[in-house]
Amino acid sequence: GHSNVPGATIFPHNIGLGAAHDPALIQRIGEVTAIEVAASGIDWTFAPTLAVPQDLRWGRSYEGYAADPALVASYAKAMTIGLQGPLVAGKPLAADRVAATAKHYLADGGTDGGKDQGDTLVSERELVAKHAQGYPPAINAGALTVMASFSSWNGAKNHGNQSLLTDVLKGRMGFEGLVVGDWNGHGQIPGCTVTDCPKTFTAGLDLAMAPNSWKGLYEATLREARDGTLPMARIDDAVARILRVKAKLGLLGAHPVDRGNPSVVGSDAHLAVAREAAAKSLVLLKNNGGVLPLKPGTKVLITGPGADNMAMQAGGWTITWQGTDTTAADFPKGHTIGRAIAAAVKDAGGSAALSADGSFTDTPDVAVVVYGEQPYAEFQGDMPNIAFRDHAGETAMLAKLKAQGIKVVSVFLSGRPLFTGPEINASDAFVAAWLPGTQGEGVADVLVARKDGKPARGFTGKLSFPWPADAVSPVKTPLFAAGYGLTYASKAAVGPVNEDPKVDLVASASEGVYFALGKVPSPWHLSLDPGIAARAVDLGAQEDAQAFVWSEAGAIGIDGPPVDLLRQLDEEFALKLEGKLDAAAGPIAVTMAGATLKITPPAGPMTVRIPLRCFLEAGANFKAVGTPLRIAGEKGLVLTLRGASIEGVGQTIACPAK
Repeated sequence: GHSNVPGATIFPHNIGLGAAHDPALIQRIGEVTAIEVAASGIDWTFAPTLAVPQDLRWGRSYEGYAADPALVASYAKAMTIGLQGPLVAGKPLAADRVAATAKHYLADGGTDGGKDQGDTLVSERELVAKHAQGYPPAINAGALTVMASFSSWNGAKNHGNQSLLTDVLKGRMGFEGLVVGDWNGHGQIPGCTVTDCPKTFTAGLDLAMAPNSWKGLYEATLREARDGTLPMARIDDAVARILRVKAKLGLLGAHPVDRGNPSVVGSDAHLAVAREAAAKSLVLLKNNGGVLPLKPGTKVLITGPGADNMAMQAGGWTITWQGTDTTAADFPKGHTIGRAIAAAVKDAGGSAALSADGSFTDTPDVAVVVYGEQPYAEFQGDMPNIAFRDHAGETAMLAKLKAQGIKVVSVFLSGRPLFTGPEINASDAFVAAWLPGTQGEGVADVLVARKDGKPARGFTGKLSFPWPADAVSPVKTPLFAAGYGLTYASKAAVGPVNEDPKVDLVASASEGVYFALGKVPSPWHLSLDPGIAARAVDLGAQEDAQAFVWSEAGAIGIDGPPVDLLRQLDEEFALKLEGKLDAAAGPIAVTMAGATLKITPPAGPMTVRIPLRCFLEAGANFKAVGTPLRIAGEKGLVLTLRGASIEGVGQTIACPAK
């Protein structure tokens, strides 16, 4: 959907749409999306994503429809036609259609270790058979643009791979539109910078995405055009392709196509398609004893961190880049899952209580617990393994409810299948709800029976990725194979299932998380200079922070194995410190990757964000960082720290004053 616009129609993320196995629905979603994007005056959208994710540790797994190239290929055609409409020779796209972008070319879903922007180490045969299948259908359907991937193929960056961009895409596949780069992706080519990269254009890129580097790149490219470094034939080809796309969009001539009718954004008809898509995306993994659908007259408790959380159900790329700040207020016609289920239960003659912490006064018949992953986008979501991290005590909540004789339904929100053995065993029913978007009624339509005893819709979704039996990725042992999905007619009981992740969950952690809920995750460790004492304290929950007391000047440090943080060096990534300044003693010195900046946070609760570029400008070396964080202060400083991590903030933040 038009996901940066409050009030727009937000559909399930692609992984949920893949579970629907419905190309006709995908085409309708493309049409609605195009209408709403065009309504705001925009001519071009960066979809469809045609990745075929193979390792679910990848933080962009939810952007892929399926692990099956054939399903991705069928969706590629459907979404392209939905967004653009069929191309007609000599005529521009309709005013309510926009240019599509087949991306990210090529094999972004196959990187080694599931590393975002990493290297896909496969043969050409596997590259074609597994990762390229979506592109010919999209091109044949008329896709006007293709976006190059940040990633590499066997060591060669795609932004500089002439064989793939020119020989294969433009030659063998016959693509006549424009090839656009990803966010400063040209700067990752060896020998290039974000402001100087003739290699990307000679390789076949027609248009660089240079959001904050455009001026220097323009000047360098002009110079290289004049001195012959860029051949005029290559310039003519790029310009012709760009003009061809502009012509098809109706942007040339005296009367360009007008794409601006904001009144259609978030219309009831569009929201109905999103509600249908949310329902069709749900996959029923377990339904022992027929606890679902919730029967008329049932007494229901609705709880869990995702029950009334628009950010969790909409996921990343919604309003903000990481999606963490999305609220129900952003979508006045949207409904959180918990509130939608409560309304449906009451309409069927039952009673429903929405409780954030799972407490109740009147014992329910059934508890619906909505939980799962917190929002993330791109490599912020990369994982060391595919175990679900229980950060809010959800597993204990399931067990506690079960022990009280209450039937338990898990509604699991995630951008990928995750190892959830303990949670499946603690649930009577388990629903993979993915990231269903803003229309929570679509979930209620399937889970809650009406007064006639039947739900508005049954379960039709089937897994488009295997569901893991352990936390090892790529998935070696599926608990449920791709194509699995129960219906209300299914009677077989599921479980108990394996609860052993078969990996050491403590032995690895995100390279960008140094302090979480008052603890330092492995492989990082905390070091304290003499004269600094630490103790666990309660900030928002029991012992979720540590208080550090400076009885003399010194520093606390986070140390560990050297990691490469170069890919986080984007203007919109920052070091985030969460906690509370209990007692000040002058400025606090924060050191990252060898560079020190001084901050003076106000007393009391604090959330400090320092852009990584500020440390770079101060001399940081992000290539091999063994001490990602040190915090130094004078005698008398008392600092409570709850979290320290690198996060994408989606906006330009000023550096601390010198």
